[in-house]
Amino acid sequence: MSEFLTAMAFRHACKRFDTTKKIPADQFESILEVGRMSPSSFGMEPWRLIVIRNENLRKALKPSCWNQSQITEASELVIFTTDNDAVRSGTPYVRKMFERRGMSDEAVETYMGVYQNYLAPMEEDEELLRNWTAKQCYIACANMMTYAATLQIDTCPIEGFDREEVEAILDLGEERSVALICAFGYRVNPQSEQKRLPMSQIVEYR
Repeated sequence: MSEFLTAMAFRHACKRFDTTKKIPADQFESILEVGRMSPSSFGMEPWRLIVIRNENLRKALKPSCWNQSQITEASELVIFTTDNDAVRSGTPYVRKMFERRGMSDEAVETYMGVYQNYLAPMEEDEELLRNWTAKQCYIACANMMTYAATLQIDTCPIEGFDREEVEAILDLGEERSVALICAFGYRVNPQSEQKRLPMSQIVEYR
């Protein structure tokens, strides 16, 4: 079995973390680097990660995260937020993200037009825009979790939280929204048996 598949077998949604074990700084930085290097739609990289290390802040967040123990027990807690205003069509940020590819001015304008047409329905509905940017965070988070598993570091992606309450606690501006939370650390309990559907039930060839 390849290292990648071994990591996939190791990874599970860890519910209880060993509070006595801390992730080495260099390993956690490499996990963050994997997130930074992850792909995103149109290459917009809308994610803005907040690493919560302040114990009082974690305690304040816990009730808004369904009182899940991972919030306070994990070695590292990462909140994936998105900068929705930055990625709206026509912004300097979007133009810069296209220009960095070294394209001609004409090509940049073409991409700006394609992007505007693609984003138009989402810009009419804030929830659609928030969902689109959140999808990009899930790509980065998945890569980070799998890479962490190659280091024998456990993770737990968390969707169980009150978004508005968490955003208020973090004092985020209206342009920022919380997509998901992920806890990183080391398990206390043995991993439960993985339950997955058979390949024949999920894959269709046409």
